[in-house]
Amino acid sequence: MSKQPQKILYVDDETMALKYFERLVSPLAPVLTASSVEAGKAMLAEHADEIAVLVSDQRMPGAYGNELLRYAHDNHPNIVRMLTTAYSELGEAIEAINSGHIYRYITKPWDLESLRADLKNALELAALRSERDMLLREKLMVQQQQLLAERVTQLVVACAGFVRPDHAPRVEAFLQSARVLGCRPPAIDWHSTDHADLMQAETARSIAIGTELAAWGRWFADQGSARPPLAVLDEALAGASEIHEGKLIVRDRAALVWPLEAPTAAPVTAAGTAWLAWLLWTEGSATLQPQGEGRWLVVQGALPAPESLRRDWMAAAIERIERAG
Repeated sequence: MSKQPQKILYVDDETMALKYFERLVSPLAPVLTASSVEAGKAMLAEHADEIAVLVSDQRMPGAYGNELLRYAHDNHPNIVRMLTTAYSELGEAIEAINSGHIYRYITKPWDLESLRADLKNALELAALRSERDMLLREKLMVQQQQLLAERVTQLVVACAGFVRPDHAPRVEAFLQSARVLGCRPPAIDWHSTDHADLMQAETARSIAIGTELAAWGRWFADQGSARPPLAVLDEALAGASEIHEGKLIVRDRAALVWPLEAPTAAPVTAAGTAWLAWLLWTEGSATLQPQGEGRWLVVQGALPAPESLRRDWMAAAIERIERAG
């Protein structure tokens, strides 16, 4: 778990102001300093994860402080931003507040007690934001794992409904390959998607995958048994693989895990379902062996009898995938 940011970055072109600020504020929190907008941006780039509060003087040679605060707003929104400025420049500070670029302004010359009180409030706000984001990340991780499990069950339903009744050992082979590849939960943009919309989109996605699998089944049937299965798979993967000395090497990991990992909004394509469809079609089975540099060797083998699967094979497969990811 990452630590909460606790430092204050102060940006001012006056050396004495930097030293004075650091002396006044360092008992409250560690202080970083920079002497220009560009130096402030460089400090943010290097230490953004450590910085809770950014305080910038307004009047500096070259770019003004509100430009730096705008930059931080766009690139490091969790950092609490404050502007320090002379009383005669309050109009610029108020404009920065109204535009959402700063949390508060501090007038110069500083009142020590007011300065420390404002910075203490800013640090508390930064801590609350950090805690909120940490809880949100944990929630998202749980929801992403749940979505991955739901996708496994949807694939099983799609394979049973659109393809063939003896789907279980074939789907298990696909899930085994996903475990070997370290399948990751699909990304979810919860800022633009609520749960009901996600479930509706995922259902439509599952139906589209089933439709593609059915189309693949007809295509594979047209190939007949005259062609080697690996040659058929190589053609189906459409450039994501190559055959060398009779061995099939897959170069594109995404082609092997697309049904589980792809974002909900990604269109369902034939290429994304080719590996699963081939496992459903071929009379045997296959496993993947890593070859280094993101390459995977497809190794054919015998298909286990359906009765040899554990009764809870799907739950066990989900648990293994989650651990591998």
